[in-house]
Amino acid sequence: MSGQPAQTPAPYVSPGPQTTAFEVLERTTSAFSFYGVLARFVQWLERSGRTLVIALPFLWLGLFFLAPFLIVLKLSFSETVLAVPPYAPLVAWLEENGLSYLTVRLNLSNYLLLFEDSLYVRAFLNSLRISAVATFLTLCVALPLANAMSRAPERWRALLLMMVILPFWTSFLIRVYAWIGILKPEGILNAVLIGLGVISEPLTILNTDIAVYIGIVYSYLPFMVLPIYASFEKMDPSLIEAAVDLGSPPIKAFWTITVRIALPGIIAGCLLVFIPAAGEFVIPDLLGGSETLMIGRTLWLEFFNNRDWPLASAVAIVLLAALTVPIVLFQRHQARRGGTDGAS
Repeated sequence: MSGQPAQTPAPYVSPGPQTTAFEVLERTTSAFSFYGVLARFVQWLERSGRTLVIALPFLWLGLFFLAPFLIVLKLSFSETVLAVPPYAPLVAWLEENGLSYLTVRLNLSNYLLLFEDSLYVRAFLNSLRISAVATFLTLCVALPLANAMSRAPERWRALLLMMVILPFWTSFLIRVYAWIGILKPEGILNAVLIGLGVISEPLTILNTDIAVYIGIVYSYLPFMVLPIYASFEKMDPSLIEAAVDLGSPPIKAFWTITVRIALPGIIAGCLLVFIPAAGEFVIPDLLGGSETLMIGRTLWLEFFNNRDWPLASAVAIVLLAALTVPIVLFQRHQARRGGTDGAS
């Protein structure tokens, strides 16, 4: 016993800090057991988690934006026929003299008609005019409102934000219908004005462009207030105080400092209001009159009354292309602004 060298026990090798519980589970269980499959699946998620996080939004956009867009784009190049569905196939097989041909028929007359018919030109221009004026009016209301909310005491800001978002808790259609009861000749607004002696006869507001402006401003006001409020909340109040101490009038300090700092929020709010307002259908249909011609209403009539799906699809494509321009310009502005800030 004394002549034999002492045997030292084999050192214990721990799994180490990089070994996860699922790796240990995979080593100690069968490869085809439930826990073995679960362990391999979790390890695959750990390796591919970043890719999945990036891929999920693209999958969502592909399913609910790109696929419908491609379907509408395909319909815009089709021809209208009296059938179900009411359009001719874009790609078809033809047999002639015992031979089969694959034909692709692109119909460009739908797009040409949009620029030749004054109805669609007026609808586009009128939609841009109404949405631009409504966006400006919404900005005039949202700018002082967001500024007042940012200057309010901290304990009141959450309540003020909830009051801005509160209309979203009810149906959009019900809110628009409520304005019919307010703006009609025998409605609440005329009754109050007549009762106060401001007017002697009811005002004609319903079924006019004014009613459309009121409906758009009311419906899309939160989309303008929230991004502007987020910009105001980040601003240092001492900047305004320093400008006033240096002799700048409060109004000038507001426009030169406050508005300039909040410009990204103002641009984002204007886009959030202008883009959906340009394609609005419910508000001009319920609050506007027969002279209120907007492209969303024209699109609905082509789809459901005239059953001209190819022409309506062409209207939708042109509208989408026109509304993409301000988004691209805003992105370029933000990129240039980010590059300037990074260089400075």
